Amino acid sequence: MTAIAVLGSTNMDLVAYVPRAPRLGETVTGRAFRTVPGGKGANQAVAAARSGAEVVMIGAVGADEFGVRLRSALTAAGVETAALRTVGGASGTAHITVDDEGANSIIVIPGANGSVTGLEAGDAARIGAADLLLLQLELPVEAVLAGAAAARAQGVRTVLTPAPARPLPRELLELVDLLVPNEHEAAALTGFTDPRGAAEALLREVPEVVLTLGSAGVLYAARGREPLAVPALPVRAVDTTAAGDTFAGALAVALGEGRAMPEALHWASAAAALSVQRPGAQDSMPTRTETDAFAASTSASTSASTSASTSASTSSAGTGTGPRSDLTGEPAAGAAS
Repeated sequence: MTAIAVLGSTNMDLVAYVPRAPRLGETVTGRAFRTVPGGKGANQAVAAARSGAEVVMIGAVGADEFGVRLRSALTAAGVETAALRTVGGASGTAHITVDDEGANSIIVIPGANGSVTGLEAGDAARIGAADLLLLQLELPVEAVLAGAAAARAQGVRTVLTPAPARPLPRELLELVDLLVPNEHEAAALTGFTDPRGAAEALLREVPEVVLTLGSAGVLYAARGREPLAVPALPVRAVDTTAAGDTFAGALAVALGEGRAMPEALHWASAAAALSVQRPGAQDSMPTRTETDAFAASTSASTSASTSASTSASTSSAGTGTGPRSDLTGEPAAGAAS
């Protein structure tokens, strides 16, 4: 069984469902409200566990009712929580608006997540026992850097979801094996709104990149290899919250099992496609059996493609006007090739 360590956030998601998101200064009437366990780290942990991995969660919750519920949800999903600390104060929260098209906007308040500024006793050993380490950016960057350093020192593959997007320290980028941004995060990091241009810029800093492009599918790029595009699976989205986390967790499991990248991308895309058809974050994530069945049922009608088809699938996004020389936020001397 694939072993995965997750160093990341846990949040309680406070979700309002509305016909459309309010404009600045506007009040709209919602149709439903839910509180559901979330946080990018916890979401990826649950996605990986439901996808068939043995998962350990490293992070923190607050000494409040939300903290109890967040820990319980992880445990119920089969995630090991011995390294999930309880600290004084409030747990992290995410305030989410979901419209009738399934699109969302999110405000995150770190709470207990902000207390995680490094590794504690036993954390490095937990990371070393894993096949992959999943990281995101809802913890202080010092903790993310410490986790990546522990993984590299022990030969563990590191997968970073750079969300929320921010300039990344070069010392962190040097420790990342696979970067998994969405198209908006890739544009924020590189200045390119064209996914292929963004991927090329990202490959100057990390060896492999998977860009998630929503209805346009995913784009994989690696140094010395032709880009690979995998189309999205056609489904009607109800709620896209945690679709990216579902993809990342499932992808980590597929890679840990040694699947070839085209198969791994299709399988992870199937998991994400199932998740957007259901409301909520962790509640929406499919089991391995569900993902296997859906991936098998769609494999005949979808296929990976390279080069020319990659250009065709991404060309509508346009090109950036302000590319950067790296992901640290420094201005470029000229446009990237």
